[in-house]
Order: sequence, then C-alpha cells, then structure tokens
Amino acid sequence: MNLTTENIKEALKNVIDPDLKRDIVSLNMVKDIKFNDNSVTVDIQLTTPACPLKDKIKQDCINEIKKAYPNLKDITINISSSVLSKSNTAMKSILPEVKNTVAIASGKGGVGKSTVAVNIAVALSKLGAKVGLIDADIYGPSVPLMLGIKTKPKIFQDTLTGKMMPLETYGIKVISIGFFLDEDAPVIWRGPMASSAIKQFMSDVNWGELDYLIFDLPPGTGDIQLTLVQTIPLTGAVVVTTPQDVALIDVKKAMRMFQRVNVPIFGVIENMSYFIAPDTGKRYDIFGNGGGEKLSKELSVPLLGQIPINPNIREGGDSGKPIVVEEPESEESKKIFEISKNLAAQISINNLVENIPKIEIDLGN
Repeated sequence: MNLTTENIKEALKNVIDPDLKRDIVSLNMVKDIKFNDNSVTVDIQLTTPACPLKDKIKQDCINEIKKAYPNLKDITINISSSVLSKSNTAMKSILPEVKNTVAIASGKGGVGKSTVAVNIAVALSKLGAKVGLIDADIYGPSVPLMLGIKTKPKIFQDTLTGKMMPLETYGIKVISIGFFLDEDAPVIWRGPMASSAIKQFMSDVNWGELDYLIFDLPPGTGDIQLTLVQTIPLTGAVVVTTPQDVALIDVKKAMRMFQRVNVPIFGVIENMSYFIAPDTGKRYDIFGNGGGEKLSKELSVPLLGQIPINPNIREGGDSGKPIVVEEPESEESKKIFEISKNLAAQISINNLVENIPKIEIDLGN
C-alpha cells in the first residue's frame, strides 16, 4: 500500500475511542499527518486532557500504522486535547468562556461532598484542564479551609471587564462566600439572598477560559439547586453518596430533582466506601457495601468510582492540602484521579452528538 495521507487515515479508522464508540477519523480527532519514506507523524486531538484511555488510543494508532506499513522505521503520535462543549446561548451570555458547568451534589450532609468536589477540581487541573470552582454551599462554605485560603481577598476588579477576579490556588480558580465573611460568622440569609449570591458568583466574576466550572452545592434539593438549574443550563451533575441505605434514600431524591429539570447525571461517586487497615491490609466495609453500584444500576447512571476512607483525606481538608496534591501516589488519590477521568469521559460523551463533524476535513497529500 502506497504511503499517502488517505491511506494512513484509512488505517487510523480502525482506532476506536473506547468512550465515544467511534473511530478517531470520523470524530475529527486526526488533525495533521506528515510522512516521508521512513517515518510518519500524526497529530491527534482528544476531547479532554483527562482522557482515561489516551495511552491506549496512542498505542492503537501506532499498531494500526505498523500493520499497514510494517517497514516504517519511525512512527510518532502527538497527543493534544480540546474539551468539547455544547453551544448554549443562555450559558454563553453568563459564562462566555466556560465550556462545561458541573454540579457536585448530595442528598444529605456528611457524605464528604465538598472534599470530593475540591479534590476532583484539583485533579482535573493536574491532568491538564482549565478548572474553576464555585463554593455554592452558602450556609456551610468549607472550600476556603480545604484549599488553605486563610486571608480575605481584596475586592478588586478587572479593569477590562469590570468584574471581580477569582482567587487561584493549586491551579484552579475559586470563589466562595467564605472569602468575604469572618471565620465564625453565620450566614443568616433567606433563600433569595443566597440565590442572588450564586448568580453573582457566575455573572460578576471574570472566570476567563475554563474547560470545567465545578459547583460545590449544598446538600439536599433547595433554593440554591433550583436557582442554579434555572439560571444556567448545567452541562450535568454528579451525586456523592456513602454506601449505607439511609444515604441512598436521600441521594435518590437529589437525582430525581436533576432528572426532573432535565439536567444530565454523569454518575454516582461512592465516598467512604471501605477502609483498608494499614497494619494488615484487610478491607472493612464500615458503612456496608454495594450501595453506589446498586443505585447506579437502579437509576441507569454510571458509577464513576469508589473512594476509601483514609484519615489523611480528612487531615488534608483540615490543613488546606488536598490529598491529590499531598499524596498523589496514595490509593485514595489514584481513585480520585480515576474518577476525574471517568467524569471527563462522561462529559465528552454527553457533548458528542452536537460536535460530530458533518464534513470530513481533507488533510491533503
């Protein structure tokens, strides 16, 4: 077979994106092909830097080109990414440069929702994405503590837009009502005031270009959640639970709420899933087991992953050092990175239909 751009593309049609279930050529991921008698270089653009199977896709590309041209001496696959988004006029008017908005929710308090939200935001950033985090838990803002932000920000504005700039730490942009309150000051607001604050966190803050803007919601199904889904069309939501039945009862209500207002649910995260004794390595299911998996099957949504109990996660939250930063090689961090990649994959799948290219691009010969 002659070495041509079209023939190389034909070989690459055998490479299937495992999440999107389509070949990388029809998905318009093949951005450039260069070759000579001895070498081929292909530029591949994935739908997220957090792609959980980028290494597999790269190796599959090499294998298919080798199969077609066994005498080639050098095959180079360059991987880049561009996060997909859905065109939405309402969202673009409020957050013009934000590609995806993701709510992290729970049916009840005490399941570690904020800890999960913070660690996922930081993990996505470490994987190469541009990430923002809104602490929408107005009545219990814990994000400043968990990210180690102890000083109040100055109220300054971007001279070009007239908007406030978010704080930045661990590679993510952050805003929280906790930045503007004394540490022990309660938030004694009625629902409309809390809802207004969330609207301002979206419209009056210069978020700039973001791949993912994550909302740490308060537990339950109250004013804040309704304001969010009514003010800005969410790309989707993730629900955090623990394994026991009492948590699952409440989380079902949260999931039903999102379904009722047509917000896609990207999946369930089971936190405090099990405990591994450090001295024996034995696993203990302190809060039961299988709850998240059961819920995921019952409501037909993915189980994004299970995070074990570890005192270091709590200590990291108290000290302002997320575990994915302090102990990136720990079992807990690996689980959180895996969950973050799975979440990014679900977002890409959700956004795929609108972004399927209608006309295949001719890369030339």
